[in-house]
Amino acid sequence: MSNDATPSDSISSPAAAEPVAAKRLRIWPAVLVIAIPWLALKIAEQVAPGTPLYMQLFMWRPLVTTVGVLIWWVFASRVPWRDRLRGLAIFAVLGGIAYWLMDPTIRGMVFAYIVLPTMSIVAAVGFLVTPFLSWSRRQLVALGLVTLAWGYYTLVRFEGVTGEIAPTLTFRWEPTSEEKYREAGIVAAEGAVLPVDAASEPLTLQAGDWPGFRGLDRDGRLTEVSIDTDWEKNQPKEVWRHRVGPGWSSFAVVGDRLFTQEQLDQDELIVCYDANTGAPIWIHKDEARFTESIAGPGPRATPTFHEGKLYVMGATGLLNCLDAATGRPIWSRDIVKDSGASLPTWGFSSSPFVVDGVATVFAGGPEGKSVLGYDAETGDPAWQGGEGKSSYCSMQPARLDGVEQLLMATEQGLAAFQPQGGEVLWNHAWDINGIQRVVQPAILNETDVLLGSPFGEGLRRIHVSKQDDKWDSQEVWTTKDISPYYNDFVVHGDHLYGFDGAFFTCVSLEDGKRQWKARGYGNGQVLLLADQGLLLVLSETGTVALVEANPKKRREVASFQAIEGKTWNHPVIAHGKLFVRNGEEAACFQLGLTEPKK
Repeated sequence: MSNDATPSDSISSPAAAEPVAAKRLRIWPAVLVIAIPWLALKIAEQVAPGTPLYMQLFMWRPLVTTVGVLIWWVFASRVPWRDRLRGLAIFAVLGGIAYWLMDPTIRGMVFAYIVLPTMSIVAAVGFLVTPFLSWSRRQLVALGLVTLAWGYYTLVRFEGVTGEIAPTLTFRWEPTSEEKYREAGIVAAEGAVLPVDAASEPLTLQAGDWPGFRGLDRDGRLTEVSIDTDWEKNQPKEVWRHRVGPGWSSFAVVGDRLFTQEQLDQDELIVCYDANTGAPIWIHKDEARFTESIAGPGPRATPTFHEGKLYVMGATGLLNCLDAATGRPIWSRDIVKDSGASLPTWGFSSSPFVVDGVATVFAGGPEGKSVLGYDAETGDPAWQGGEGKSSYCSMQPARLDGVEQLLMATEQGLAAFQPQGGEVLWNHAWDINGIQRVVQPAILNETDVLLGSPFGEGLRRIHVSKQDDKWDSQEVWTTKDISPYYNDFVVHGDHLYGFDGAFFTCVSLEDGKRQWKARGYGNGQVLLLADQGLLLVLSETGTVALVEANPKKRREVASFQAIEGKTWNHPVIAHGKLFVRNGEEAACFQLGLTEPKK
């Protein structure tokens, strides 16, 4: 006869039912529905990180686990039906109470993708680890564990994920980064602008400045600078450190002025700090707030300095032009109104670029309003063009076949614009099923460009040429040995160095073949010290490391812990100082400088 539960289970005496139920409990299906999805994800994480396969497994594993445990309990556990139904009812009631008590950040997607799968596993584990107990006691253990787990999730809040999509939870009574920022008193919670002498001399760009996102040419490359690499004897000396508001902006540096963006409550802040002391010099604020659950609140783009002015894009689409010396507003535009674009999932992230008297930004609007150009002096619309709708990239200056142009990477591929009039010079189609590109294209020479794509789509080398006023772009090679997502890469010699998910990677420019890859920096960012052949890596956890730009192997020269917390912002070196920040704190370190090798 079969050992499956029968209707008689519901009318048998409690004394008889308890040992029968304990023996009949079949736990192995629950183990399988928990272990198989977890194991599949772990294997994909090692052999195919960041690929569509990995992302699909990541997205479906919570649902498969939750539904699998539910099916096991209802149809395959073999315990009495009264216990199955009672267990479901208790689980649902406790969950409903907990959901009502939870922090708002835990509800919604976090509840579905993190809490419910965890609770399902906890319930199954409660039975798995107690085979030596009586049935009633096994139920009590499972109930106790589930109650404690539900209770735990009422005590925490969700603060986003790491680059590998691991959730970050903190106790809800701990102050948020914004609360810590406000309490630190670095900037006033109220009041528009710190007083600055209106007669201040206009700022001008000097040698050694860092005028915007990834430097003057937006390539993360620093030349004519050589630093002391013996950090055991001469570790970079901390000059200042203080809290900042959340945001993923990097720095622009002009002389002794340091510019960045932050969030404080309902205001986006553009802040000018003294680069030598960290003290605020002026603050501009706009009533605007953008936040989403993965990366949190705050502006994304980096300020751009050009001819005495600061051009800054906020996460909701406010484009400001300010006097860089005083913070005085000169003009402002709303690119959502100007383009008809929708607010992107992760917020507007395009760092403005100014050339030939035109300030350009990516908007993603319909009907030829992908990119907008504004008169840099007045803010009046100058031109619009392009068809790409999705991108978190910024305009990239390039000189190809002797012609100055601006490149923009979108979900459609790569487009080149004439800077003054916005004419589209050429398009290279590489549609990646609507996935947004984030990293900047890299200019290799006057004919070749690199275009990266995330989620296993790879990296492509493109050859661009012009003949009889007709432009042409051809694929040289496409590799899947690196698929850069939001971590920009650098080019040195015949190789590139960057991140393929959580792997720091070296790839040959000749054929796109990977030379090596290594873990250790999470989803960090990299800056090239070209004269020394060194890579300055800022890890996802705030560690700064020097790594040789060596295609044969990865060799770390030195490292130190610079800041704490999730760090996705690009590092900056200017005037012998290293500036780093994340969504919680900023710090400045004095680097030892040496004479460049002849």
